[in-house]
Amino acid sequence: MASRRQHKVAELLHEEISQLIQYDAQDPRLGFVTVTGVEVSPDLRQARVYFTTLDDTAVAETLAGLASASGYFRRQLAQSLSLRYVPELTFKLDTSLEYGLHIDRLLDAIQEEERETSEDEASEDEASEDEASEDEASEDRASENSFNEAGAKE
Repeated sequence: MASRRQHKVAELLHEEISQLIQYDAQDPRLGFVTVTGVEVSPDLRQARVYFTTLDDTAVAETLAGLASASGYFRRQLAQSLSLRYVPELTFKLDTSLEYGLHIDRLLDAIQEEERETSEDEASEDEASEDEASEDEASEDRASENSFNEAGAKE
């Protein structure tokens, strides 16, 4: 369970690293990078920075660019933050968005299957209702015929 201090430092690092990537980084490999989250170790010496990129084909290049710029980011963080130790930054690709989309697709598929089965059951119910109403109609006709025949005999 992360402490309150860890959350505060993580939020602060998230904001600062995002600003550094957006405005100060000169590396062209960092063009379309978005920082999605930061996790800080309990001793505040290590930080995992999660990122996404718009260009899925250049993830390895982006990761290499972030790794090469981590020293620059730490130096800038040390100047702007009042922390005793600036955490060592490790960058990881955030796959939670892809995982969430995968789960959504699975749920949509399940919902579509349920719709199809309920439509099939509804059509079967209608067919059985039609058969039942035809049986009732034939029974009604038979009872009318027997009633008419009984009335004719009298």
